[in-house]
Amino acid sequence: MSRYTVHGDEGEFQPGSHGLVLRNRVGIVSLDEMNELEFELLAQLYESILLTDFPNRVLSIEDIKSWHLRWLGNVYDWAGQERSVNMYKGGFAFAAAGQIPTLLAQFQRDCLERWTPCVSSSSEHLVEAIAVTHVELILIHPIREGNGRLSRLLADVMAVQAGLEPLDYSYWEANKDGYISAIHQGIAMNYEPMKKCVRLAMR
Repeated sequence: MSRYTVHGDEGEFQPGSHGLVLRNRVGIVSLDEMNELEFELLAQLYESILLTDFPNRVLSIEDIKSWHLRWLGNVYDWAGQERSVNMYKGGFAFAAAGQIPTLLAQFQRDCLERWTPCVSSSSEHLVEAIAVTHVELILIHPIREGNGRLSRLLADVMAVQAGLEPLDYSYWEANKDGYISAIHQGIAMNYEPMKKCVRLAMR
């Protein structure tokens, strides 16, 4: 988890983890053990949202926060909360913490209210909806940890709303540099690279 540079309380690590595991409620100090727990809890969240309580309606920021809280609420004190610290990754700065409330309100209006429920008459319309929404949420990076996985869950919900299966992210995993570049190009509102990623994930 040291891939992020963070300052402040949300940047604290679990004592005994050698700076590898964020401070948590369950006392885990092993990165592998934490990754396994987060994976298991995410699978449970997916099952709950996609199979039990599917939100076939306009989504909201509160939905996204509640998903994060349901996922990691028993692990981290800050689960489901907007981050209060600035974050960087590989020299790239995500949205400043002080701007997050304003940016999330804009994201709600320009993405969630525009694109969901994601019922589309064309696959290209769906590609655009998922690509733009995914890029914008990642760039905001509203929560301390788990934004990428939460953004993929949102993309999957949108795909299922449109009558498709959840996306296949194997191409993204195999081409991480290209995926990250697609995110960064979204700063200039160039969503074509991410649209390519989404098209491949929909196959």
